[in-house]
Amino acid sequence: MKRTTIFILTALGIIVLVNLLSDNFFLRLDLTKDSRYTLSKATKNIIRNLKEPVTVTAYFSNDIPTELARTKRDFKDLLIEYNNISKGQIVYEFIAPVAGEETEQKAVAAGIQPVIATVREKDQAKQQKVYLGAVISMGEESEVIPFMQPGAAMEYALSSAIKKISVKDKPTIGLVQGHGEPGVAAIPQAANALNILYDIEPVFQNDTVNTLLKFNTVVLVAPTDTIPPSHLSQLDQFLAQGGNLFIALNRVEGKLEVNRGLSIHTGLEDWLLSKGLVVDDNFVVDSRCANIQVRQQQGTFTFSTQVPFPYLPIISKFADHPATKGLESMLLPFASTVSYAGDTTKSFVPLAQTSELSGTLPSPVYFDVSKQWSQADFPMKGLTVAGVLTGKISGQATSRIILVGDGDFAVNGEGEQARQQSPDNISFMVNSIDFLSDDTGLVELRTKGVTARPLDQIEDGKKAFLKYLNFLLPLLLIIIFGVFKSQYNRNLRNKRMEEGYVS
Repeated sequence: MKRTTIFILTALGIIVLVNLLSDNFFLRLDLTKDSRYTLSKATKNIIRNLKEPVTVTAYFSNDIPTELARTKRDFKDLLIEYNNISKGQIVYEFIAPVAGEETEQKAVAAGIQPVIATVREKDQAKQQKVYLGAVISMGEESEVIPFMQPGAAMEYALSSAIKKISVKDKPTIGLVQGHGEPGVAAIPQAANALNILYDIEPVFQNDTVNTLLKFNTVVLVAPTDTIPPSHLSQLDQFLAQGGNLFIALNRVEGKLEVNRGLSIHTGLEDWLLSKGLVVDDNFVVDSRCANIQVRQQQGTFTFSTQVPFPYLPIISKFADHPATKGLESMLLPFASTVSYAGDTTKSFVPLAQTSELSGTLPSPVYFDVSKQWSQADFPMKGLTVAGVLTGKISGQATSRIILVGDGDFAVNGEGEQARQQSPDNISFMVNSIDFLSDDTGLVELRTKGVTARPLDQIEDGKKAFLKYLNFLLPLLLIIIFGVFKSQYNRNLRNKRMEEGYVS
């Protein structure tokens, strides 16, 4: 009995000691498949090199649903690690906004956006405002995370915000203009994401001075006018000094108002061909595609219906590459195939490919929206629609070109013609530019989120097994330890009773 009492008291003492130490030391074992709870090298480099303290004021409501409470817990754990690694340079506080009180006014004034969530209280469900945001500040500079989306790339949001306020001179990305390309105002989604780490500068080429040479990365999106040979020659000079290019090119265009698909020729496709990069004069069609709205008439009634349109392929096959990491699907309307036909001294990696049921149609085409597509219309698979070329592309310096066979995939447009693009479309463009421009490694974090595996999607038998395992395993381990300890003590007593025993 005495030994049992001593054992219990020792175990309780260890538990108390561990809890006391946990106030000063933070350790977390990450057993997740995607290492979601392991800070990246990029994050560690950013927070270890801070010149001034950073304050994180987190506005998280109390009494929130389980999935949101998990987000709050994960964010707090993340801040503890940031604080430890920065040696106290990153400090934080949590404020719980209460409706109608000063705390809520402070949250709203700071730019934190409330969302409506369903909360259970006394067996009743009610709607209430919930705050899940943070303000990151350094001196006079501050950045706001208006809402921490559950499962989103939490580390990227926090690390990029810290970098944005701590880095005084951001690198500049050149956005080529003057050949019918969209301006910064026509790509607001991509521009907002890029502005975290870069400044974007429109650059107009001229025949006297190569205005591209001051950039490390230049972006050329959807030109519609002929590009003069002198401007193409300046692209060669830019690559020769080790510059990197992101090119999204429309080789064809779809005119749905007249049901026609036509070719586009700007001269850029010929310049790319001289580098071994081929953008085919064709339309990609894919059985995995988006719908279009078609107006139909039946008798005196006119109605609209959604029909699959294979000329709007949905791409979900991606390479294991920083530019495509974490992407699930992109929509590439009126895309063309991309390939490499150059020498082996340079490396070409396909980044995005079509599904197992896809094909191509040469331009020009007639769009028959009433056509009934069959499997025979998709005889190909894994057609490349985006890739990256690395090597001595022009001159002796190593450079890179990321090429996309669709110029409009990340363009929103302006005015009444503006449209929202898929988040993965934007992520691919921004990831690509990060890969070409940023040496910090933050590109790896942009799509590092939490993949949910809810229990309600698990079979009942497996669910019951996990539940009982979670409950019984700790008890079983204690019993095994107790049996082992008892057997050890019995053997020790027997050994002591042996004649000639020496301790």
